[in-house]
Amino acid sequence: MAIYVMQTKLSPEALTRPESVVELNKRVEERIKKECPTVKWLANYAVLGPCDYLDIFEAPDADTATKVALIVRSFGHAT
Repeated sequence: MAIYVMQTKLSPEALTRPESVVELNKRVEERIKKECPTVKWLANYAVLGPCDYLDIFEAPDADTATKVALIVRSFGHAT
């Protein structure tokens, strides 16, 4: 499987309460496990700069990696 790196920027609305980020991460994780069972999450880092997170994961192909990115965006709190 290939390794993919994804940078994510959260919307200001997602950052209003620290616990909301934890809840959002849990919901995203559950949906990815359900819809992309072959994806293996390797790391998730909070970073400084124009992006808030750096995610590293393995996926069998670019289509599956794209689906992961679209799932993250579908929650409306990330770009």
